[in-house]
Amino acid sequence: MKIIIVGATGTLGKKVAHAFAEKHEVIRVGNTKGDVQVDITNEASIKAMYEKIGAFDALISTTGKGPFVPVTQLTSEAFKSGLLDKLLGQVNLVLIGQHYINKGGSFSLTSGILADHPVAAGSVLSTINGGLNSFVIASAPELENGVRINAISPNVVEDSPSYFDSFPGEIPVTMEKVVKAFEKSVLGIITGQVIKVY
Repeated sequence: MKIIIVGATGTLGKKVAHAFAEKHEVIRVGNTKGDVQVDITNEASIKAMYEKIGAFDALISTTGKGPFVPVTQLTSEAFKSGLLDKLLGQVNLVLIGQHYINKGGSFSLTSGILADHPVAAGSVLSTINGGLNSFVIASAPELENGVRINAISPNVVEDSPSYFDSFPGEIPVTMEKVVKAFEKSVLGIITGQVIKVY
């Protein structure tokens, strides 16, 4: 299977790429590193990535960011930066990628726990994650040629201790559990699902 992993040079992406590379052809995509580079906030850059890689069987996205800002200090520009990056960036990976993906392929996006369990200063990311989950549920029935789509929604991960204080009361999940969720999405048969890793 030919698998594109966008965000493969990041904390989570590295572990996901390593796991899939044992049995599959993995194309590691990063913003400035990797086999191919892409700026997910730029539609032309996404299209150029697909043109360079060609037909593929699965795309995994572990990329995208948004600001942690208290609502009382939040501006529309800060909010928009997150929407254009983690939300619209991942949506565009699907909208453009559907024209390059092989029959029976799959898209696996990354949302997160803040869609269901908000934290202080997390309103932008709660909105983004909820939007990604809704996009996956709503778009799945419309994708053609047996193409599937799911969202992986993990809790804060053990390998990101700098975020622990922002998630009070949450038990960090292992990278292994998150990787298994991506395997379920890519190698299984489900579609239109939000796979929660809590």
